[in-house]
Amino acid sequence: MSTAIVDYGSGNLRSAEKAFARARDENGGGGPVVVTADPDRVAAAERIVLPGVGAFGDCRAGLFGLDGMVEALEEAVVAGGRPFLGICVGMQLMAERGLEHGVHEGLGWLPGSVVALEPGDPALKVPHMGWNGLSAVADHPVLAGLENGGHVYFVHSYRFQPAEEDHMLAESDHGGRFAAIVGRGNLIGTQFHPEKSQVYGLRLIANFLDWRP
Repeated sequence: MSTAIVDYGSGNLRSAEKAFARARDENGGGGPVVVTADPDRVAAAERIVLPGVGAFGDCRAGLFGLDGMVEALEEAVVAGGRPFLGICVGMQLMAERGLEHGVHEGLGWLPGSVVALEPGDPALKVPHMGWNGLSAVADHPVLAGLENGGHVYFVHSYRFQPAEEDHMLAESDHGGRFAAIVGRGNLIGTQFHPEKSQVYGLRLIANFLDWRP
């Protein structure tokens, strides 16, 4: 069974595809990694990855503008319980709403909102771009073997604010703590880009490919 990376016009699709294929191969092989805008292929995939780069509203419009894609995601992920990984804005789209340039409805899979990143230190810049340490706040199979404090690569101006604290799995700091990984059940999302986070990111991807929620 394949891992489907959803192509809805937003995301580092080539780098994500290469990173997932590399993690699969280094982890002992597995099914194909496909980048697809076809809802039927997404609905049939064993695992689903939703990347995202840019503004929340633009990404939402691209995803909801693909005929049948949101329905395919609901069928596979919500009804079918398939493992799902959201990356950056793909993670934020799991929220109930995004507050970037207005109010935009998300997929509503995790209660909470996507709000502006507002560092307590005015010397810290937004967008937050670069490497930051990751601190796990909960045990999770996708974090297995990952050193606490390991550095991952972020590019964002907004952050997911979960309504339920136990949905935050790891945090980072940019003039204040923020959710770096969120999840529940078969859902997990990273604010950072694992496909750009070198060895640490590849290990997380390999763990996701092995994950049986």
